[in-house]
Amino acid sequence: MATTKNVAKKAAPAKAAKAPKAQAKKAAPAQAGKSAGRAQKLSALDAAAKVLGETGKAMNCKELIEAMAAKGYWKSPAGKTPSATLYASIIKEIATKGKESRFQKTDRGTFARR
Repeated sequence: MATTKNVAKKAAPAKAAKAPKAQAKKAAPAQAGKSAGRAQKLSALDAAAKVLGETGKAMNCKELIEAMAAKGYWKSPAGKTPSATLYASIIKEIATKGKESRFQKTDRGTFARR
């Protein structure tokens, strides 16, 4: 008889643990609607495309990172090699989208806006 009481007590917290998950799923769409009203930060790729469009000249990734930070479009979140990450992202977009890509490789390590 004592074992059935212990089993019942252990089963109750398991049900309570499932309830917050369901509430979290319901809360997620509400939070997404709230952020739509605020100005969203640009991604590194979007900021790079914006800088290249404004300058009108080809730049390497290190120059792009410096220009993006100077204009306040994007700042590295404490990454050690943001220029390498940006380079890889631009190359991936060019490979994935081809002619539809926002970027064009003009020289070794240098990109321009298409």
